[in-house]
Amino acid sequence: MSEQSIEYKYLSNIDIPSDLRKLPESALREVADEVREYMVDTITKVGGHFGAGLGVVELTVALHYVFDTPKDKIVIDTGHQGYPHKILTGRKNTLHTIRQKDGLSGFLKRTESEYDEFGAGHASTSISAALGIASARDLLGQDNHVVAVIGDGAMTGGLVYEAMNNCGVQQKKLIVILNDNQMSIAPNVWALSNYFSNLFASPTAQKIRSNIWDMTGKTGELGDRIRTLAHKIEDGLKAVLTPGMLFEALGFNYYGPTNGHNIGNLVKMLQSVKDMNGPVLLHVITQKGKGYKPAEADKQFLHAIGKVDKITGKSTASKPSIPLPPTYQKVFGEALTEICDTNPKVVGITAAMPDGTGLDILAKKYPEKMTDVGIAEGHAVTFAAGMATQGIIPVCAIYSSFLQRAFDHICHDVALQHLHVVFALDRSGVVGADGPTHHGVLDYAYLRIIQGMVVMAPKDEQELRDMLYSAIHDYTKGPVSLRYPRGESQGIALQPMKSIPLGKGEILRSGNDICILAIGNMVYPALKAADILSKNGIEAEIVNARFVKPLDTQLLDELAERHTYFMTVEDGQIQGGFGSAIIEYLAQNHPGKRIKLHGIEDIYVDHGTQQELWAELCLDAPGIAAKTQEFIHSYSTIIA
Repeated sequence: MSEQSIEYKYLSNIDIPSDLRKLPESALREVADEVREYMVDTITKVGGHFGAGLGVVELTVALHYVFDTPKDKIVIDTGHQGYPHKILTGRKNTLHTIRQKDGLSGFLKRTESEYDEFGAGHASTSISAALGIASARDLLGQDNHVVAVIGDGAMTGGLVYEAMNNCGVQQKKLIVILNDNQMSIAPNVWALSNYFSNLFASPTAQKIRSNIWDMTGKTGELGDRIRTLAHKIEDGLKAVLTPGMLFEALGFNYYGPTNGHNIGNLVKMLQSVKDMNGPVLLHVITQKGKGYKPAEADKQFLHAIGKVDKITGKSTASKPSIPLPPTYQKVFGEALTEICDTNPKVVGITAAMPDGTGLDILAKKYPEKMTDVGIAEGHAVTFAAGMATQGIIPVCAIYSSFLQRAFDHICHDVALQHLHVVFALDRSGVVGADGPTHHGVLDYAYLRIIQGMVVMAPKDEQELRDMLYSAIHDYTKGPVSLRYPRGESQGIALQPMKSIPLGKGEILRSGNDICILAIGNMVYPALKAADILSKNGIEAEIVNARFVKPLDTQLLDELAERHTYFMTVEDGQIQGGFGSAIIEYLAQNHPGKRIKLHGIEDIYVDHGTQQELWAELCLDAPGIAAKTQEFIHSYSTIIA
């Protein structure tokens, strides 16, 4: 499918938002239906984030109809909601490439379209960014609108409230759309709140409010009393009929909640608030998965999908002839639950990812032992630190790229106080279709520089179990981190958990020509690379380092006695990572060694499958073998 194959009455003629704005308002209902149908037709065939986009179809159509994009700026939080936006902004004919190598990004991306004003794959950033854009607009003397669209899930992030507080202080002209898809407001409340929202936002009401303020400002104490009474009446109505008082207290003019699927009312509301001065928050209620019954019925499963049957929503992927190994996430969740069976002090903490991290397994058996703090990674870490001061052993399971947001909390609140908190970094290394916002390639570098931090990575699922056991029971003097990749494990038969001596690696294969030190999920590709090298007359010694910090210096000293040539292999950024730790030690203690660091260069890795990206980065077995040969052959004396 290279382009849309179905003719749509309106959508076929909409390539950019200006085409949409040529239509009469009466056509927008049908446009929204066509956008939703197009999205269902396409994403069920190729996979992608699904439910959130279906829920904001009407809102997206209304925004691009009312606002003059791209002159007017729309910032969409996270990007899960961004698929209808992509359809309306010149990318409908390439939507079928989304999240595939060299195709569209699954998130908003500034280099992809002038309509993507701000890129993001992590949540809770839109209001801060939009305020920055609005401030720049005013400094440059420009005249355009700025709109931030944020989901209710992202409202659990503290950055949102820092931004909203500053919006209230700066009083810039800015509109925030709160897309609330929790369905907590019943339809009858919608009807009532819509009436008052329209009333408060109408030009007539705004004019009356302005006139009252002007007139009463000239009548002294009596005017002040009238102003106070009018303000209390309006605030009282809003307090009774809406949840908007918090936003009003932060300095926003609040309107809503309003039905986010009534496109006529959305257009009316947006037209009413677009020219208001100061920050405005419009609260819209939507249904995740709207218009596609399987997604409406199972919002969690259909948040993001692979290829599914359009009618049933069931996966169309062929089942493997033999069962796949368990995912690392499942192995982790089961291991932590097993530890909790015998250790009452151990708890699990996550930041809005219980299923993705495997902590849902713990929650099912021990709900009191699992805390989901929402999209609040910094809070998760400091919350864990507080528990650790009381003798609890918290295990924070957070995606590698998400934990970056809590760097200072790890440094200041955990490490500085030598608190025993265990960090389980899920989705480490190259993660695949989510791309650069989700690749966990920085954790070796950003964790090993923290004083007292233990940094390790297992080669397989049994080693993950053993490392988790050791992190909880043995390495108790400060923070401990272990990182593991997304996807299926190696298929190793699981054994009872046992301790791993702190900072001890292991030799997996002997060889005299070069020593390859591998870490984490690069160990097995390195072993396979050694087989390839052996066929070409090069015998490589393969070491599973296990630890980035502390290094096994005794083993390194022994290897340095036997080898002149070393190569390190890691599924992470070279600068400051595992290889950097090795070269620092060897340079100081065994000068003259020739060392090649192999990993991810100083680049952002785009999206694609893990296998495609590993091959492109030469981090699969053939790539590692080729890089090793290239390194060896650059020194003519290495092979006799």
